[in-house]
Amino acid sequence: MATPHIACEPGDIAPLVLMPGDPKRAERIAKECFSDVKLVSDVRGIGAWTGTFDGVPMTAMASGMGVPSLSIYATELYSQYGVERICRVGTCGGISSNVKVKDVIIAVSAHTNSSVATIDVPGLTIAPAASFDMLRGAVDQARGAGKTVHVGSVYTSDFFYSSRMDIVPALDRIGTLGVEMEAAGLYACAAAHGKEALAVLTVSDHLKDGSADLTAEERETMFADSLQAAVAGLTA
Repeated sequence: MATPHIACEPGDIAPLVLMPGDPKRAERIAKECFSDVKLVSDVRGIGAWTGTFDGVPMTAMASGMGVPSLSIYATELYSQYGVERICRVGTCGGISSNVKVKDVIIAVSAHTNSSVATIDVPGLTIAPAASFDMLRGAVDQARGAGKTVHVGSVYTSDFFYSSRMDIVPALDRIGTLGVEMEAAGLYACAAAHGKEALAVLTVSDHLKDGSADLTAEERETMFADSLQAAVAGLTA
């Protein structure tokens, strides 16, 4: 049964989903890392690729950019396709001075200016957070592999070009590691459907130092460390 944004049968999507933002990155992950890979949906240029990773059935599917886009795909995957776990594997901008470009951030929780933090519980701001078992699996893998990994909160912004750079020092003071545009939406969708989610991010640029920013090509291809941690989170 196809949904408005995914054109395949429920069995075509694996219970475990790797979700980068970029459709090209989803295709690259599937073709380079999966065995017996098959394109099962391609609506609006968002391909869903299903195969196996070390024998485990897995799907790679992009979210597009921002909470609204991700929320569409995550909601349909959780509610209509039997997906149990989604791991966002993407990029972010560094906020903390302890974080360097190319480091990996594993997001425990996501501060946000999106309405996903307030819309379901009027008068209360919820704290969208990762699933513990996925979080522990990803952290254990990354630390065991000797990688530079940071574990803590990120900031999910609805605005890529934001005029509110004045809030960055305060975010830094409360331990926010980086900024991106999807994690809070994913965590909120997982909570709403009783499912699990995690975001594992590669630092592609830094708000305090733009001299070491990754190129567009590097953003697409440099996902090996975060991918290994993401898979460990999915399979934990």
